[in-house]
Amino acid sequence: MNHVAVTPDTKEIVVDEIFPHRPETIWKTLTSGDLMARWMMAPTGFEPVTGKDFTFQTRPAGEWDGTIRCRVLEVVPNQRLVYAWTGGHDGNVGYGSLLDTIVTWTLTPVATGTRLRLVHSGFELPRNDTAYQNMSEGWKKVVRNLGDAVEGQG
Repeated sequence: MNHVAVTPDTKEIVVDEIFPHRPETIWKTLTSGDLMARWMMAPTGFEPVTGKDFTFQTRPAGEWDGTIRCRVLEVVPNQRLVYAWTGGHDGNVGYGSLLDTIVTWTLTPVATGTRLRLVHSGFELPRNDTAYQNMSEGWKKVVRNLGDAVEGQG
């Protein structure tokens, strides 16, 4: 008998942009709750401290209340911020299906400013197809909004 473990296919979303700002300026925009509300969603309880739990609230679906539960996993000031991003419900199909992923923001100085690389990893396909498709486009907009929020700081 052949015992082969079946593992889901996983995907990640990658957005890579260069901004004409120093890493410290981008970092402030990534890690200030008030500024986060301008470019993504208002977090509840966010602090850039490893182990800190926080949430975002979005549109509920089926059994899911719309709460995105996050935990800060890694903080390297002006360089890297990583947090778990979980939500959904196992009983949902499509929007609101169970999601257990990781969001990684990496800042790298370049000659013209800062390279910002976002990697949102751990989408299990086909279960997370809807989230993967929606968030693939959504994160591009979020990164553009982040750039606008940086510009707005003056």
